[in-house]
Amino acid sequence: MRVWVARPEPGATRTGAALAAQGHAPLVAPVLAVRPTAAAPPAGPFAALLLTSANAVPAIRDAPPLRGLPVFAVGARTAALARAAGLGPVREGPGDAAGLAALVADALAPGESLLHATGAERKPEPAATLMAAGFRITTFVAYRAEALRTLPQAVGLELAAGRLEAALHYSRRSAAVALALADGSGHGGAFRRLGHYCLSSDVAAPLEAAGVPVHFVATRPREADLLDALAPPPG
Repeated sequence: MRVWVARPEPGATRTGAALAAQGHAPLVAPVLAVRPTAAAPPAGPFAALLLTSANAVPAIRDAPPLRGLPVFAVGARTAALARAAGLGPVREGPGDAAGLAALVADALAPGESLLHATGAERKPEPAATLMAAGFRITTFVAYRAEALRTLPQAVGLELAAGRLEAALHYSRRSAAVALALADGSGHGGAFRRLGHYCLSSDVAAPLEAAGVPVHFVATRPREADLLDALAPPPG
């Protein structure tokens, strides 16, 4: 299958390689560009660091005040990058915000002060659940994911030629931006005819709200499940 990978780097290249290893033909063309904010982390003390995205790791790995803090990472990929960056000790969550909140609540006492390193565009969880449980949350905007202004040229050409068969969506925002860019470039119809594979129901939400048929929604937010759902290539 010819599959569009719209997620940002560095994950996009990794996903493209995984697709190629399965015999697919990836088109790696992110619609979001992730950039560190270069802001200094707030002063502590903090009992632990919360990481809900691997994108935060490059922005904080060289921040001396954060080294040595216990890290609670949302899932396996974020945990692995945090360990490789010398952060931690690292505890690994199950891959979603609810599971991360439960992991923290099981390990720490209410009243502890936690630093959440996140992006400028973020969801209310797990901070809302942890605050309701008595934890104090300080938000540190470590990076921004900036939307492209136009559809990547390669994607437009593939959509126009009818060569694309599927698109992988890893976040609610990247799915919404991909749809908006396709519509804005006159390729909305071709985009809607793709097989859309989404990492979770939250990721699928903007597509479904726009009437875009979604082919597959993973029951667990794991890339392996998403890739396994793709039909095997002919032969």
